[in-house]
Amino acid sequence: MSQYKSGFVAVIGRPNVGKSTMLNALLGQKIAIVSNKPQTTRNTIQAVLTKDQGQIVFLDTPGVHRPVHKLGEYMLKAARTALKEVDTVCMLVDVSKWRKADDHILTELAHVDTPVILIANKIDLISQQEQEDFCQAAAEKYNFAQIIPVSAREENNLDFLVQSLFQFLPVGPQYYPDDWITDHPERFVIAEFIREQILQNTEDEIPHSVAVYIDEIKENKKKGLVCIRATIYVERDSQKGIVIGKQGAMLKKIGSEARQQIETLLGSRVYLDMWVKVKKDWRDKPGSLHELGYQ
Repeated sequence: MSQYKSGFVAVIGRPNVGKSTMLNALLGQKIAIVSNKPQTTRNTIQAVLTKDQGQIVFLDTPGVHRPVHKLGEYMLKAARTALKEVDTVCMLVDVSKWRKADDHILTELAHVDTPVILIANKIDLISQQEQEDFCQAAAEKYNFAQIIPVSAREENNLDFLVQSLFQFLPVGPQYYPDDWITDHPERFVIAEFIREQILQNTEDEIPHSVAVYIDEIKENKKKGLVCIRATIYVERDSQKGIVIGKQGAMLKKIGSEARQQIETLLGSRVYLDMWVKVKKDWRDKPGSLHELGYQ
């Protein structure tokens, strides 16, 4: 009988390359929010995949970028820290084009001693020949332990990716119970689901300026209902107006769509009460970052 393997795998890549989509597909359940806006992931999300032969603990890092405010510095630090604490690194790239931001990530990996696997994502969008040409060119840029083409959206070649990862992991214990898929508390995941709907429904200026704080979660067993109070923080009054919308229509839409996902997560009916407040320039204030969970 083969020995049980376990270990930690950092997933790194430039913003909006598909890291969260891939992790959700691997786990078969949503834990990381997905958006077409860059810098969607702000915290290092720990995701757990348990198989018969072992357990892989993924660290879904924030997209690596050049920071322009304190929040950006926090995100870059989180990504760098993850690289130092893992057995293997997965670098995710968009197979349609290698970009300067990908070269920047290679400089971040220059001092990493652990194996780096290149995952060429979105192969459903290009031809087989284009895929082969891309992988050949990528192999000349860095000494990758392996290059694996996948489509996270179509869930193509993900089983092969998982089996390949186990080859690079050491023999070890099962860190988490079989039914765990993330080490983040429900409050974090609920806040992220709300933030995802804000990202998807509001204008481009809003996403980076918004944070969500869960004030209270109370279960009403008699009514079979979970009551959640949440505060949405933005940086300017104009942004508050956009999130609320005309006669509260936008906030109602955000709440309705977030509630559906939260009900799936909790397996219960949910009453979601949301308020929007202005916290001026919170992304550049260490005290505000700490208060909102960016520590």
